[in-house]
Amino acid sequence: MQPARPADSSTRAARVLDVLLQKLPEQYRQKAHDILVLTRMDRPIGALLLLWPTWWALWLAAGDFPPWKPLIIFTLGVFAMRAAGCAINDYADRNLDPQVARTAGRPIAAGRITPREALIVFAALLVFAFLLVLLTNALTIKLSFIGAALAALYPFTKRYTDFPQVVLGAAFGWAIPMAFAAVLNTVPPVGWLLFIANILWSVIYDTEYAMVDRDDDINAGARSTAILFGDADLPIIGVLMGTLVIALVMIGNRAHLGWPYWVAIATVAGLFGWQQWLIRNREREACLAAFRHNNWVGLALWIGIVLALAIR
Repeated sequence: MQPARPADSSTRAARVLDVLLQKLPEQYRQKAHDILVLTRMDRPIGALLLLWPTWWALWLAAGDFPPWKPLIIFTLGVFAMRAAGCAINDYADRNLDPQVARTAGRPIAAGRITPREALIVFAALLVFAFLLVLLTNALTIKLSFIGAALAALYPFTKRYTDFPQVVLGAAFGWAIPMAFAAVLNTVPPVGWLLFIANILWSVIYDTEYAMVDRDDDINAGARSTAILFGDADLPIIGVLMGTLVIALVMIGNRAHLGWPYWVAIATVAGLFGWQQWLIRNREREACLAAFRHNNWVGLALWIGIVLALAIR
């Protein structure tokens, strides 16, 4: 009997995993499936939300299409570090996830993966990501240690701070200064501004995500910006959206980007308006849809950067 999959799993991605795993011997198939679910390969949206800022940084650092070597290294690294972060997150939440409806079907919470196995997966992915970083330069390698520490720290912050989403943003966004360092061997001011902008974006979309679990998290004793903001969540998210748009304008001015970038910013503002409409009643499915909708925000901004750099 197929175990219940997590409630936030993508049906399409789950089908793809099932097709790919059909080639494996039956005795390994279920364990491989559980490891892939542990690392959220059935839910690619998180990897995309990490990929877009990394690509923003690579294109801005290169001033055009980036060199193939850092593009391949950082694209593979995004998926490896996101998977590693998910493994350590579920290890940290192994006693919390069974109390939350959306996460009760995750492999550790459901008893299909042991905490020790999750730590092994986490360590293996970190080693793989570090081997990729070794192909870059000394500054990028030094920065990678901070990125690994942030990825390991984030899952535990929801017990001790009301701002785990800020730590998530720093962890998700640390690929930005690393990408600038890999291409330029330095991190210019626009790189740090982009890093701050990504933290703002992460707080926006992860607060929308946390709104899905707000009641369960309160009962389980977890902390989040969704709980902290309370019934002021919509206006605060709106202020964060406006601040992010201002940061994006500053980035465009510093990087001397042309009209496609400004069209992209207008598109982002419109997409944020749609998200506010989606979450207006704070319904779970609507908040989850708003979170997923941020993939279009990342894509729109990347297209704007690519086109603006191409017409210089």
